[in-house]
Amino acid sequence: MESEGRPHVVLIPWLAIGHLIPFLELSKCLAQKGFYISFVSTPRNIESLPKIPSYLLSLINLVKLPLPRVDNLPEYAESTADLSVDKVHYLKKAFDGLQAPLANFLENSVPISWIVYDFAAYWLPPIANKLGVPCAFFCLMNAASIAWTGPPSMLMGITEDPRKTLEDLLGVPKWITLPSNIVFRLYEVLRLINGNKVNVSGVSEGYRFGAAVQGCDAVFIRSCTEFEPDYLRLVEEEIYKKPVIPVGLLPPSVNEKSGDNVDKWEEISKWLDKQKEQSVAYVAIGTEAALTKEELTELALGLEQSQLPFFWVIRKPPSLAGDEWVALPDRFDERISGRGFICKGWAPQLRILSHPSVGGFLTHCGWNSIIESLGFGRVLGLLPFRAEQGLNARIFEERKIGLEIPRDEQDGSFTRDAVAKTLRLIMVDEEGEIFRSNAKEMRGIFGNKDLHDRYIDNFVQYLHDYKCKESQK
Repeated sequence: MESEGRPHVVLIPWLAIGHLIPFLELSKCLAQKGFYISFVSTPRNIESLPKIPSYLLSLINLVKLPLPRVDNLPEYAESTADLSVDKVHYLKKAFDGLQAPLANFLENSVPISWIVYDFAAYWLPPIANKLGVPCAFFCLMNAASIAWTGPPSMLMGITEDPRKTLEDLLGVPKWITLPSNIVFRLYEVLRLINGNKVNVSGVSEGYRFGAAVQGCDAVFIRSCTEFEPDYLRLVEEEIYKKPVIPVGLLPPSVNEKSGDNVDKWEEISKWLDKQKEQSVAYVAIGTEAALTKEELTELALGLEQSQLPFFWVIRKPPSLAGDEWVALPDRFDERISGRGFICKGWAPQLRILSHPSVGGFLTHCGWNSIIESLGFGRVLGLLPFRAEQGLNARIFEERKIGLEIPRDEQDGSFTRDAVAKTLRLIMVDEEGEIFRSNAKEMRGIFGNKDLHDRYIDNFVQYLHDYKCKESQK
């Protein structure tokens, strides 16, 4: 057996594409270093994963656990991409139903060296403790963003939250002792509050996150000291008070083909090849952000008004069925013909970002997308929609690596003028040169494969050393 004699790591990601892919990247990195991996998820999520390189197939066991049925959760829904944001709490309740089958799998597996889990599996540490196996929470946010969430005891309600008013939530939390302007906007806080009013799982997002941290032996984080040394130190020493181990940024390889969409890439590459170097604005708002009709219209007309060539990936919201798609403004396709490329559905983001004609990325500010973009030194247009994306936007605007599209503080709306002006500034205007220059400099960190290979080496050493220390106790 391939598992025989190898250290065995079990990984359990949350049911979202933005979590599954980094967990799979970490799995591949560990398999390359001689580990045997059990990657646990539901059948449809396992089937949707990018193909694993043939030389690692025998070292990565894809474990399918059927998702328990829950009232009001569609039968096909096994990922957040299958649901509108207001329905995700049903998916969390179903995920909690995996606790017993997962415990049974762990109890009957070959000896396990480590269990690595996501925030949603807050109930996993007691299972790991019962088995005598060390466990780690793998955090997929950067340290500056998770610092804002605060100590785990506060998130779990064990200690009091000092933030009592809306104004408190709009400021820098007292536990962040570094100079900082990284805060949420009013409309973001209001969305967070309103989004948490209904929760059939009975467990808040904050409690899950806090318990996931509180119960682990170490926190693994997708970050590096070259990017945020002070925040990594703050989280480890003052906020979490336990080991916080950066595993590097796990930059994906553009050479790895995901899927068999050869014809689609040929069409895309032909269009990109016709554009001038670094002239194209790539636009993609993530797998989960569902734009309202008004937002979609303003974004479309802003792209048109910018006069820049653009490549726009539009994904179908879960609320639409069959062949139905979001409606773009009348005659929009005609007016932008030749200058704009509308891609409905999946697009090979990494390949597009790596193309010489792409100069900037209008993004929803997910950490995965930012890592991919800055790996090629692409300047950022920042348009956050949910969760920690707003904090990411402030981080990169503060460093003048990207520029946020101005929005109404009360409702988060934005205008076509704001879209066009922001894109032109970061892409072509003289005053945007500082943003373009800083973004290119970031390639030395985000796109440095040797640097992140060393992080994996150090991470592997930590896993081995921890087990040795435990065995000597």
